[in-house]
Amino acid sequence: MELTAVLTHAEEGGYVALNPETGTTTQGETVEEAVANLQEATALYLSEFPMPSLGHPVVTTFTVPEPAHA
Repeated sequence: MELTAVLTHAEEGGYVALNPETGTTTQGETVEEAVANLQEATALYLSEFPMPSLGHPVVTTFTVPEPAHA
């Protein structure tokens, strides 16, 4: 099953990893560690809450204008 991993920098260092399809979240010191931890957490989640494969996810970005300063 192919799922999505969204990684962002953690304030305390390292990375936070999120799987939006299941809502599982974890962290790691490196990208590789964060993804490995996310794979493990997501596998545990899916063992309790199975879900059908929905095909390949679509991932894109968008821009939000910065607010005008008053």
